[in-house]
Amino acid sequence: MAKVLYGYEKKHLRQVRKSAPECTLFLKKNGSFPLDEPCRIALYGSGARHTVKGGTGSGEVNSRFSINIERGLKNEGFEITTKAWLDRYDEIYDEAKVKFYEKLKRTAKEHHTLAVMESMGKVMPEPEYKIPLDGEGEVAVYVLSRISGEGSDREAVKGDILLSDTEVRDILEINEKYDRFMLVLNVGGPVDLSPVSEVSNILLLSQLGVVTGKTFAEILTGKYYPSGKLTTTWSSWRDYSQIGDFGGRDDTYYKEGIYVGYRFFDTMKKTPMFPFGFGLGYTDFSVDAGDVTIEKTEVSVYATVKNTGKHAGKEVVQVYVNVPDGRLDRPYQTLAGFVKTKELMPGGSQEVCVCFDVRDLAGYDRENARFILEKGDYVINIGNSSRDTKVAGVLEVDCDIITKEVYNCIGDSGAPDFKPFDKPSPEIPKNAKRIKLDADTVEKEHVSYDREYDIDAFVNEMDNETLAYMNVGAFNPYGGISGVIGDSGKDVAGAAGQTANPYGEEGFPTLVMADGPAGLRLSKLYVKNKKGVRPVGLGLPESFENLMPKPVMSFLKFKEKLPVKGEIYDQYATAIPIGTAVAQSFNIELAESLGDLVGDEMERFNVQLWLAPALNIHRDIRCGRNFEYFSEDPLVSGKFAAAITRGVQSHNGCGTTIKHYAANNQETNRYNSNSHVSERAMREIYLKGFEICVKESQPMAVMTSYNLLNNRHTSESRSIIEEILRCEFGYDGIVMTDWIVMGGTFDKSSKYRGPKASLIAAAGGDLVMPGCKDDVKDILKGIEKGVLTRKQLLINATRVYRMAKLCKKKAD
Repeated sequence: MAKVLYGYEKKHLRQVRKSAPECTLFLKKNGSFPLDEPCRIALYGSGARHTVKGGTGSGEVNSRFSINIERGLKNEGFEITTKAWLDRYDEIYDEAKVKFYEKLKRTAKEHHTLAVMESMGKVMPEPEYKIPLDGEGEVAVYVLSRISGEGSDREAVKGDILLSDTEVRDILEINEKYDRFMLVLNVGGPVDLSPVSEVSNILLLSQLGVVTGKTFAEILTGKYYPSGKLTTTWSSWRDYSQIGDFGGRDDTYYKEGIYVGYRFFDTMKKTPMFPFGFGLGYTDFSVDAGDVTIEKTEVSVYATVKNTGKHAGKEVVQVYVNVPDGRLDRPYQTLAGFVKTKELMPGGSQEVCVCFDVRDLAGYDRENARFILEKGDYVINIGNSSRDTKVAGVLEVDCDIITKEVYNCIGDSGAPDFKPFDKPSPEIPKNAKRIKLDADTVEKEHVSYDREYDIDAFVNEMDNETLAYMNVGAFNPYGGISGVIGDSGKDVAGAAGQTANPYGEEGFPTLVMADGPAGLRLSKLYVKNKKGVRPVGLGLPESFENLMPKPVMSFLKFKEKLPVKGEIYDQYATAIPIGTAVAQSFNIELAESLGDLVGDEMERFNVQLWLAPALNIHRDIRCGRNFEYFSEDPLVSGKFAAAITRGVQSHNGCGTTIKHYAANNQETNRYNSNSHVSERAMREIYLKGFEICVKESQPMAVMTSYNLLNNRHTSESRSIIEEILRCEFGYDGIVMTDWIVMGGTFDKSSKYRGPKASLIAAAGGDLVMPGCKDDVKDILKGIEKGVLTRKQLLINATRVYRMAKLCKKKAD
């Protein structure tokens, strides 16, 4: 085992270190920073030592190390004067954690469930305390941290979305005491900052993987600078939309329809604290609109960006369009495109061009099952945030234009969508340039729902039982909790799963899958011997160890102490910034480079499918997995998923698995929750990002979500898998389920049943993951009962077999 960093680790760390600052941004600044040099610093807050590099669950990455903020500052040469405060906070934190886990165990006992399952993803709120704010220095920093993760949603309570009383008191007191004070947000999603809005310097550091602490220290001293923008709206908790449901145990109604995020705030004339697309760096910029042109359906918007400040920096230029109302109500504005400048020195300038296809602005007319550009003026605005734009021009559409005809296949949501009243109207300058869309240049997209699939000759010779195994992951025949926590791989230690090899040792190709999305989630250490590979150590998340039944933990620790037979190897992966942070960079090339980094490690560790990126919409800031996702906007989500996919798939035999398809926007009862969403909202908001990613990068795999969509499990929905994904979007890869472990995850008291393997296969789902014997039995029973045809099994198995062969061929 290596005692020092391998060459690839050094290379990847340099790459993440270079990328991470672009993912950060100031929400407020007053010119007090950066510092000229390291100095004496008063450091406070939960994230000073307990710096969060990423979320919990699938978002965890077993990296060799990570640098917290205290260590990052010390390494940079700062003298920290508040060791006593930090030591006392550690004591309080540890005491609170013990009480927190005891409470979880009591609750699970009352519900007659396993604490390790019922409490998955639960996060301890920030405790209340009183520690004297001793310490001194030329500058003070308060690091506010929040963590969330798979299995549980955030709450609008003190210590989570709301600041604790202690945090508010201490932040305001430190702000009053020090002339140079910075509030640092080491968070994966919004917190309500309204009680501390008077603070003049607020840095959204986010969660940047292994280099989080180092990145902050280098930003503080000006070695690097923030240049990101918000991909979700930040405001006080009371200002967010309360139209739709959230967190319903059995049913959640998306009654807000298409009015999500900034579409809600802008249309309802509500002013957020920090709007979508907003972000400050160390310098300032001007964005002057230039020409607007159109070639067939592609609109080009030009602008000149100038650095008007005193520091180097990069700016993000954004184009929004006010789409006119017709038969369809439309949001006040929609993001149409964006571009990031190169580094500009003080006084430097750059001409940029933002391009978009006007067909992407079409709304969905459910009554006639078509996408349509309605007659009217499309006002094109350009600027550097959703609330700071100028009119660049007007696109005139003289008649209604149908861009695509489909058919309604999502089902009835059970509740009408919200429609706004008193919508604001854009102000159009009299001298605004006008361009016209020639209706004759708009080609209507035709969709064929009669896709034919050929069947591989080798697969065609398989009997039904072999085909059933091909449609199910290579499960652990002895069961256990490993499948639940995403450790069902056979050939790579710590891999989440693997496709089946029904021919034993005859060399049938398989696909090894590793979880994500902030890097590969594998075992750090593993032993390799005649029996294969297995992790060294428990390999369990901390929360699982604290909640596991004592007899089970005693047995696992006993096994851990047994002599290891075989040579021990390591496989350290690099934790990259969380999905939201990557998107905050608004830098497509940066995202592609991080995908390239992950692809390199996949090749190195023999992983074919990365179970990432995740691109669900930030529908509600309470969603526990929002940190994995990119944005509240589908354009941003799709573009960044596509960029990361291109980076990964530039490596031979490596692919992404975009997820969770679709309408997976809460963790509460995630296995059995029914998302009620209208056809229009699905097509314009929740499926749009997947469509962009598929058309721009063709990922190797797509993962369906746990939840139901309008009374049917997404994994069993032929409508969204075959008709929409494959026929409308043109998808050619494999479709797998999320990790369905019936005995360990599905609550029998829920209103809805769990998904069935036979119905998944019949819907065109190629893989039931991680798989179990009952899945194989159900598939065979489905053939007997006529629920599932052998032909569909052959089609599914052909896709899996050919993908595995393709990956093996490219790798060789």
